[in-house]
Amino acid sequence: MTYQDDFTLPTELLEQVTEQGLDFIPELIRIVVNTAMQVERQKYLGVSPYERSAERQGHSNGFKPKTVTTRIAPITFDIPQVREGGFYPQALEKGLRSERALMLALAEMYVQGVSTRKVAAITEKLCGSAISSAQVSRAAALLDEGLEPWRSRPLGAVIYLYLDALYEKVRVDGQVRDTAVLIASGVKPDGKRLILGVSVSLGEQELHWREFLLSLVERGLNGVALIISDAHVGLQAARKAVFSGV
Repeated sequence: MTYQDDFTLPTELLEQVTEQGLDFIPELIRIVVNTAMQVERQKYLGVSPYERSAERQGHSNGFKPKTVTTRIAPITFDIPQVREGGFYPQALEKGLRSERALMLALAEMYVQGVSTRKVAAITEKLCGSAISSAQVSRAAALLDEGLEPWRSRPLGAVIYLYLDALYEKVRVDGQVRDTAVLIASGVKPDGKRLILGVSVSLGEQELHWREFLLSLVERGLNGVALIISDAHVGLQAARKAVFSGV
């Protein structure tokens, strides 16, 4: 196995996030593809916006909206235009062709956080060329902004609360260690099952579980009638501390 700075989470978990996070996934796809298309236009023109150069191949001419029906929702992209014509970005087609892989990569950002390295890797794959640090930073900031409402969304009543942890190898300060991914899912009174939250931690000690569970309560989690989990000592202690009556 090859260890990387950012570990890859199980596809099953990411599939759950994409299925239950449909409110935020389309906006993230729009941000990434729009960024890649802008990089393509800049490369085509041969210069940065507003830069004067004899090597300029044309001039930017704003954007034209285009709505595309994807597997999850219609998404309106901003297609970069060139005044002299003859340019059409390939990133949109590439993004739609690899839509599932793109969705999983964005779902992983929800769990692990947005990193500029990952943003650069995704956009460079879509546009086929390097992306500047300024463009990466702008895209990362937009992605963080798009993810935050879903990370902190109110939870409301959940009758069945499922708690679990997955362990993945991750390199921390040059050393490979096991890292726990704490996962909470639940069933609403109407029978709908959803991911409530995910937290990356160095272990399953009571402190880590308690902080995670309290964060769910702070987001309005209530009405829990039954908690389903394993018998891990730290988890059980945190359960009793946060949900003493369940």
